Amino acid sequence: MKTSRRGIRSFRDITHGDVDLRRPIVTLFSGGLDSSYLLYRLVQAGATDVHALSVAVGGDEERAHIERITTALGVRLHLVDGRAAFAEEFVRPAITAHAVYLDTHPVSSTLSRPLIARTATEVAGDLGAGVVLHTANRSQNTLRRLNGALEQLGFEGHFGSPYDLEPVDREQKIKELRHIGLDEMAERSASGDSNLWCREFESGVLDDPEDHAVPESFYRWSARRDPGAPPAPRSLTVTFRSGAPVAVDGDELSLTDVIARLNPLVGAHGLGRYTGLEHLPGGIKVLEVREMPAAWLLLTSRRHLETAALDAEVLREKLHMEQLWVREALEGRWFGELRAACQAFITEAVLPVTGSVTWRLDGARTATTAIVADAPRYVRDREHWEQASIRDELSHLGEGSQTADRDVQW
Repeated sequence: MKTSRRGIRSFRDITHGDVDLRRPIVTLFSGGLDSSYLLYRLVQAGATDVHALSVAVGGDEERAHIERITTALGVRLHLVDGRAAFAEEFVRPAITAHAVYLDTHPVSSTLSRPLIARTATEVAGDLGAGVVLHTANRSQNTLRRLNGALEQLGFEGHFGSPYDLEPVDREQKIKELRHIGLDEMAERSASGDSNLWCREFESGVLDDPEDHAVPESFYRWSARRDPGAPPAPRSLTVTFRSGAPVAVDGDELSLTDVIARLNPLVGAHGLGRYTGLEHLPGGIKVLEVREMPAAWLLLTSRRHLETAALDAEVLREKLHMEQLWVREALEGRWFGELRAACQAFITEAVLPVTGSVTWRLDGARTATTAIVADAPRYVRDREHWEQASIRDELSHLGEGSQTADRDVQW
């Protein structure tokens, strides 16, 4: 398998290419089967300075589990808390951009990949590492998003995933890891990815779009606390400033805390579950399942407030710009010029989107009860508006005020 100077696409590229196994190697590490097996293969190949990088973005990361694996394999672990940066630099722009893929589901792991890639380049620079590895395969869009981000960031060493051209059977990975005492890998029936914005599942028992009943045990935020007692209806208000959420029920919160508060509150009513197909290069589609209650409420609320505050033509152009933004992020071009240009337009467009949206959360009967814009374009009394509008039109036609009043009353 021939590769470019910087591309890593197989395990052979690592062992039989020009990778120096004595120099530092940085691997992106989630604690899952693929990333654990990659560490194992690097150690088996004779790599002597392996660094496992785990970037916390508010998901299901279990520190004890991650530490156990890296300790068992004798590699150095780097834990980086990226939650605040993830929320402010990636989720906030996605909210203002209404980043929803083809009107089916909000983008999620798309947002964490640029941050993880950026962190990897920083760690590699500090260590003097000439290699950054990840574990995406060709049935995962993460492959082009991480590679694209590393390319745009100008990482000058080798980077890529050895699973791209050399996938390893799941059972083989489990067997080899069990041999060194990592038995817990056999318990995973699907591939998962999570952050403070979304919990996502794919592959395994969810491979087939024509038969994909999701085990209820996969869900956390939207799991029914007591199956015999549905949650009582409740009112909830979200406040926005310039298109971004700033408060819940009057409490001013950071974006991270807004999302953390809303996920269980909204999820308790069974809201925020998504199933959708995403495209791979070449037009192939793969199934992905998401759980993101806070995202559902925030994006729906913001759109309501946006329609209340923006001119219709501005809103129509923003709808077009949103999908350009989403496309660039999806295709691994987060750090590119076009997404930045789209973001500049969106940031300017949403400046008037300030106000609040109140909901009555009640399962399938959930609905808004108040949409309040600081600078509204809506009318609150249609009859009064119609009379005023007619008076205004007639006055501009040169009719006297008495004629205008008489015609209005007729």
